[in-house]
Amino acid sequence: MKIKFLAALLFAIAPAAWAQSGTTPSLSGLWDATITFGGQDIPFRLQISGEGSNIKGWLFNGDDKVVASGASFHDGSLVLNFDSYAAKLEAKLQDGALVGQYGPMLKKNYPITAHRHQAAASSSAGAPSINGLWEVAVKSAKGEQAWRLIVQEKSAMDVSAAILRVDGDTGALTGSYKDGKFVLSHFSGGRPALMILTPASDGTLAINMTDLHGSSQLTATRPDVARAKGLPPPTDPDHHTTVKDASEPFKFSFPDLNGKIVSNTDARFQGKVVLVNITGSWCPNCHDEAPFLAELYRKYRSQGLEVVALSFEEGDQLTNPARLRAFMKEYGIDYTVLLSGTPDDRDAKLTQPVNLNSWPTTFFLGRDGRVRFVHAGFPGPASGELYRQATHEFDAQVESLLAENRTTSTR
Repeated sequence: MKIKFLAALLFAIAPAAWAQSGTTPSLSGLWDATITFGGQDIPFRLQISGEGSNIKGWLFNGDDKVVASGASFHDGSLVLNFDSYAAKLEAKLQDGALVGQYGPMLKKNYPITAHRHQAAASSSAGAPSINGLWEVAVKSAKGEQAWRLIVQEKSAMDVSAAILRVDGDTGALTGSYKDGKFVLSHFSGGRPALMILTPASDGTLAINMTDLHGSSQLTATRPDVARAKGLPPPTDPDHHTTVKDASEPFKFSFPDLNGKIVSNTDARFQGKVVLVNITGSWCPNCHDEAPFLAELYRKYRSQGLEVVALSFEEGDQLTNPARLRAFMKEYGIDYTVLLSGTPDDRDAKLTQPVNLNSWPTTFFLGRDGRVRFVHAGFPGPASGELYRQATHEFDAQVESLLAENRTTSTR
């Protein structure tokens, strides 16, 4: 009891001691944080390392680190910049807790609170296995009738899950089993999400979800059960988007970040395999795809691959594309990036695609400039084997197109 009292006393007087001594308390370590979004306090992990001018901070997407592009801690105030989202986390150290906000996100700032990490008490007794693939019946604005739910359950205290839609997944929501439910959450700078999975006696999973799309109550079943009930499968991203006339070259003509017009008829694209990527730095699934495309370009560039990102940004970013530049820097993008307009301009600016409603979408052009394959969306690493399948498919399609005979462009 005496030891506890002394510890509490030292904790209470520490801020005054720091002020008198001129020293700065260390923030290094893991923090248990929450962001208040959609009426929910959504837990997430925050980690900080270093001292003084060498401080660093990062969020997590599953086990992947989302590192702040800049960080500072002065006079009890912490700032973590996430330039590729044009947002920052600002908090003050108050009684051992970090209290502040994150934003702008959806043009608003959201309350943030963080406390030193404490290991959760085990509550795994009676936890059922929900590992593997599930399907969720929906009627989405994109015409989907089912989504996939991917669950990776290492133990009752270490569970990760993601919902995969045609445009991509939710990122990795992580958490554990407690009081008959799996409580999973995520925030990595662009998409806060809280998912509560409740196993039912009939073998289904009740899903209570809060994310950028709002709040929803859904039900997941195993794929074989869904087929037996006659439920349609999830949308095939390889057949979701097409073009009006596949015999016509895919046309684009937009300025790069320096204002120079770049067109599909330019010499750099003649006789090359070209991936035309419809994207935007505001789009979380585009953040998932960008590092993969950057690596794909480095891998096949010498063999005749070009990648062109048609980036649709908000009006202020068209005037000063600071976020897009940070996006390119963060993911090591050295392929062509063009400013194509605002997201609302997409359908007017691109008239050849049919059912283009997923961010991102990638058009694979053969050496003659014609669309040979289209992939809607992009599943991130949180999608597990489905992510590996998609990346393998991208590689295979590029290799197949590169292997075709080099011919003089008819454009």
